[in-house]
Amino acid sequence: MNTQPQTDSTAISPEQAQWVARMFSTTADAIEQSIHGKRRVVELVIACVLAGGHVLLEDVPGTGKTALARALGEVIQGSSSRVQFTPDLLPSDITGMSVFDQRAGAFEFHPGPIFANVVLADEINRASPKTQSALLEVMEEGRVTVDRTSHDVGTPFLVIATQNPVEQAGTYRLPEAQLDRFMVKTSIGYPDQAAMTRILQGDRSHQQPLSPVVTTGMVTQAQDLINRVYVSPLVAEYAVRLVEATRRANEVRLGASVRGALSLVRLASAWAAASGRHFVTPDDVRDLAMPVLTHRLVLEPEAEFDGVTAAQVLGQILLDVAAPQENGSV
Repeated sequence: MNTQPQTDSTAISPEQAQWVARMFSTTADAIEQSIHGKRRVVELVIACVLAGGHVLLEDVPGTGKTALARALGEVIQGSSSRVQFTPDLLPSDITGMSVFDQRAGAFEFHPGPIFANVVLADEINRASPKTQSALLEVMEEGRVTVDRTSHDVGTPFLVIATQNPVEQAGTYRLPEAQLDRFMVKTSIGYPDQAAMTRILQGDRSHQQPLSPVVTTGMVTQAQDLINRVYVSPLVAEYAVRLVEATRRANEVRLGASVRGALSLVRLASAWAAASGRHFVTPDDVRDLAMPVLTHRLVLEPEAEFDGVTAAQVLGQILLDVAAPQENGSV
């Protein structure tokens, strides 16, 4: 495992950024033993962990969502859990509940599956809105409150929620306010031809437990370093102009929120450190705008009827809004 660097209260140093980059690359390499040919998705998920966010995967069944969550938990030497969302799932099935202990004469809290470092919420849109809200509250607060007692879920903490884009029967659509709580929305997709051939020829590496390559303590330390990545005023202004442009677009009824702008800059900070830099560049913001902002846009009904997509609108905004001519360094 990588040796942890010394940290202080100052801005992240180039040496510390290089340490984060080595840890990031090592973690991605290890996960790729289970998820073949999906480097970009793997890196986005790891960056979300470092940025303290959560991921929404919109994918058809059988593309490796469970394997990704399990592999991430294994390589960071953390815990992982999986919750299959169904219409009869109750909030307490996720958060846990207090059970009366007759011998002690008191209620004892029994934690639910949300108390893990990596939680896979499979088919989140099949649960009732009340159950969805219980999960999303934990995502925002990082703790569970039962009988007026708070219980921290610990760090690092990542929720990977999934929903099937094809089958909508018996589902409850996630409201925009709940979608906004996910830092990134992406998809794994089917494996490419080479990866599929390896699987069909008997490669079972994706089913084998992975050895830890980092620790949860190292991940937490990297998260602290991400907070100190330098974001220049011009880069921050570029992110603001992109977000404001989503609100002015004719096809958009509801643009990206303040939380969306914060998520974009924070994920860009993690992306910069993962690249070995102690500062964010305009290219970091530009490269991450699609997975961070697309799911936050609500289009006008007329635009949807005409076949316009949020990705098309954001793609045009990225072309129209000029990036600052600087590298973002101090």
